[in-house]
Amino acid sequence: MARKRAPHRVPLASLFVAFCAGAFAMAALSHYGPPKPVVRIEAQLDDDVRPKPVIADTRPNVEAAATKTARAPSIGAERVVATTGAAKNLRVPIDGSDIDSWKGGFQERRGNRPHEAVDILAPRNTPIHAVTDGTIAKLFVSKLGGNTIYQIDPSAQFEYYYAHLERYADGLHDGRTVSKGDIIGYVGTSGNAPPNTPHLHFGVFQLDESGRWWEGKAIDPYEVFRK
Repeated sequence: MARKRAPHRVPLASLFVAFCAGAFAMAALSHYGPPKPVVRIEAQLDDDVRPKPVIADTRPNVEAAATKTARAPSIGAERVVATTGAAKNLRVPIDGSDIDSWKGGFQERRGNRPHEAVDILAPRNTPIHAVTDGTIAKLFVSKLGGNTIYQIDPSAQFEYYYAHLERYADGLHDGRTVSKGDIIGYVGTSGNAPPNTPHLHFGVFQLDESGRWWEGKAIDPYEVFRK
């Protein structure tokens, strides 16, 4: 007679270890959770600050050429020093001013007003010279021009206008006769000139038969001096 096999019994210690391992795994999952996918967030730029491509324009800038202003020579840079103009043997009002830099200044606009002059940039208190022999028709202070000088040439056909002066030369007065090259004033920012941009506003006018200093037809100083 065969003997019956006794049932296999799992030791209680093994069951206890398995139970503890399962409980630990469940606790870990409930605390940390399953791995989460990495979400990449890319920063977005507003349309108004997004970099835009720069398209080069190879066409000549006619407007910029027409509004070129006179520039003061760079310190230490080589330059052509213009001291006289061929027309009527005129002298430039500021030493070292290059006549070519005046080109286009006459055609510029100042708000709703024509410029009718050239701006010659120079350090404050730079001497201003009479461009020709003549007579001081008027020393006049205005809201726009500040300290100004009206000089008439010996023929009484042309008038030379100097504006935004810092001050007049000592002894200058209405009716005084001056010679070409005489210092008649100094560069400044009087009137409506920008306070940090001292310059001479220089104009040339052709007078009519009356010879009145407050009248006359404005002509381009660049064209007058370059001939």
